[in-house]
Formats: sequence, C-alpha cells, structure tokens
Amino acid sequence: VRESAIETLAENFSDSVVAPLFWFALLGLPGAALFRFANTADAMWGYRGVYQGQNWAWAGKWAARADDVLCWLPARITGVLLLAAAPQRWRQLRREAARTPSPNSGWPMAAMALALGLALHKPGVYTLNASGGQPQPPDTPAAIRLAEKSLLALVFIAPTAIVLIVFLIRHVQ
Repeated sequence: VRESAIETLAENFSDSVVAPLFWFALLGLPGAALFRFANTADAMWGYRGVYQGQNWAWAGKWAARADDVLCWLPARITGVLLLAAAPQRWRQLRREAARTPSPNSGWPMAAMALALGLALHKPGVYTLNASGGQPQPPDTPAAIRLAEKSLLALVFIAPTAIVLIVFLIRHVQ
C-alpha cells in the first residue's frame, strides 16, 4: 500500500500539478484545459474492455496518445524537480524511468524512488531503483514532503516561465 501511495503521489504530481501548470504557462487557460481533458479522457477511456457488447479500446487510444504527447516534457520536468535535492542521481533517472511501460509515468515515479532511496515495484511489470529499500512507515510522509518542496519550487518557476514566454512572444512578433 505504501508503494502504491508513493507511486500515485509521484505520478499525480506530474499529471495534476506540473503538466497543467506547464501548459498554462505555455498556452494559458486553453492549454491547461486541453491537457486536463486529454489526461482525464485517458484515465476514463484508456483501458481495454467491452461495454454493452462493444469493444471500446479504440475510444481510449486517441486519448492515451494525446496524453503521452502532452505529458512528455512535463513528466521529465517533474522528475528533475523531484530529484533537485539529489542531482548525483540524475544519470540514473533516464534508465530507471525506462523500466515502466509508460513513456511518461516512469519519470516521476523513478525520481521519487531515487530521491527517497526506495525500491518501487509493480509485480510482473517493473521494479524502480531495485537496490533501494522497501518503503517503511516514515517514507510516506517523506514522499509528501518531497512533493511539497517540489511544489514550492514551482511557485517560483511557473511565474518566471510565464514572464519569459510572454517576453519571447512579444519580441518575436
């Protein structure tokens, strides 16, 4: 349960905080809304299955691909934010992130595992930071503190990024 909670915190920090802020900084409210729509559609429709006798796999494919594309850079930004306190681990991040089947979810989850020195597993699918320890009761609050510190960094980074983007747009025109 601890592993799942820590993985979920890391992935949702990317999907629900970093990515919407990224798209808001880049394209304003329409960008954030577009991302949230694609991400929510992926969560709702991105699973194989039959409903009322029909195979709905096609309905989720476009949402999953859109989410993959829109989350690509924000997931990597999230990984760097979560590992900001442990830059010596950045070289490992790419290798660990590639262990998951998702092109994006591995980045925040691997960063969280590396930053906390934990091994995170999805049985039969992946193991992140295999040399890390098993999550213990103090690790869940530690993961929350790490996400809080990363969020605090975003409080300073996001407005700066918005100002830079506006400045660049005005000078290019």
